[in-house]
Amino acid sequence: MPGAWSLVLLAALAADQPQESGDLPAALRQFMKVYALVETTAAERVHPDKAIYGGAIPGMLRRLDPHSVFFDPEQFEQLKELERSTRKGFGTIVSVLPGRVIVLQALPGTPSARAGIVPGDEIVAINDISLDRLDTDQLIALLGESRQRPAKLEVRRPGSTGLLTLTLTPEEMQSPSVERAFLIAPGVGYLRVSSFDLQTGEQVRDAIERLGGRALDGLVLDLRNNPGGILSAALETASLFLPPGARMLTARGRAVGPREEKVPEKSHPYTFPLAVLINGRSASAAEIVAGALQDHGRAVIVGEPSFGKGLVETVYPLSDNTGLALTTAYYYTPKGRSIQRPLPGTPLAETAGERAGGIQPDRIVYPEPLTPFRAVVEARGSFTSFATEYIRRHTVNEDFQVTPALLDEFQGYLAQRNIQPSVAEWSREREWIATRLKTEILNQALGVDKGDQVELARDPVVRAALRALGADQARLAPSQRLSR
Repeated sequence: MPGAWSLVLLAALAADQPQESGDLPAALRQFMKVYALVETTAAERVHPDKAIYGGAIPGMLRRLDPHSVFFDPEQFEQLKELERSTRKGFGTIVSVLPGRVIVLQALPGTPSARAGIVPGDEIVAINDISLDRLDTDQLIALLGESRQRPAKLEVRRPGSTGLLTLTLTPEEMQSPSVERAFLIAPGVGYLRVSSFDLQTGEQVRDAIERLGGRALDGLVLDLRNNPGGILSAALETASLFLPPGARMLTARGRAVGPREEKVPEKSHPYTFPLAVLINGRSASAAEIVAGALQDHGRAVIVGEPSFGKGLVETVYPLSDNTGLALTTAYYYTPKGRSIQRPLPGTPLAETAGERAGGIQPDRIVYPEPLTPFRAVVEARGSFTSFATEYIRRHTVNEDFQVTPALLDEFQGYLAQRNIQPSVAEWSREREWIATRLKTEILNQALGVDKGDQVELARDPVVRAALRALGADQARLAPSQRLSR
């Protein structure tokens, strides 16, 4: 009987434990008694896999932390497949709204560009699934699934009758983790790093060199929404700005000896002023970089407190094609601060306080709030739709500015769609509207990197970083300034 093998296994484990292991043998005997009663007397038969793999082991791990996980054979195989898989896609940057997916850019040489997709195209169906009744989360899930195999798209192009039917085959995409790199003010660079992958350190160095290298007056390193990634990439990135021999990280665990990571002695770091942006979605490797730079006084940290994930997860293959991901150690900043936020219900959480764990910014700055008017306009996709129509009728270059006449035109566009803010509300939101209009028009006309530059010029977190570096709105590049 299968259950008997489970009992024999547990009995063997109990017998092998030395007496000095405390109450473990007694606890195992108690578990065996409970399991035997469940197996022999429960109204419904419990399969051993369900009792052990789905109950006892996960229950034990849940008492440790949310990141220690047992993988049954099917889950462990999925994990290995995920590790082997490569990123695939069609090379299209889109704006996802409830029920709508609008193309902002088709990257050159990708399946989307070869199929003739252009900015402003609206994808209305994927594999015969209409998008108009799906919410944002459902659309994102569908888009992610469609990138795994050939997909049939139905596309509506402004000014054309009928729909275009296109079949795209996904290809491996080389998605650099340094998403944006440009001068946000004269002599001041801006880098947005979305993750820490094998090539991130090299990409950061290359981007800095393109912007001016050691001649830069300062750099804004944006790690907001960066979930982390490979530890070596984080260490390589931090070492670009820290002196040789400086401690970047310490890892400690009950069964793992202390481990230190230091900047290589032969490194030649950049010395220009540095500001690092973080928020509640900056985690793991991003926190390692921010914490190391903060502890050495090398950067001013701006934004919101980070997520607080600083643990070492070790994956152990087990018998019967199962596996175990176990937290074996924790990461600490150079000054000994734990990056890991104390988990609810643990003794540390009761004594450490609310601010323990994560990286606390030197300057706390929050993004602009989403007012009811902004929420309505964004949910309707008004800026994107208006921009699509506008660039069909006008030629847009890098000197484009939002004029009062264009604002009046947009106000009429909103009125036709039953969005009619009061005079006071329109006046209060006028600068924000001008920014969003310019952003979306440049997104579709010149590429999303140009639109991002406009958006960041208004971003209060970026502005605070520029002030920390001695820059301000008056020093912004002309293409980034907002017309008044």
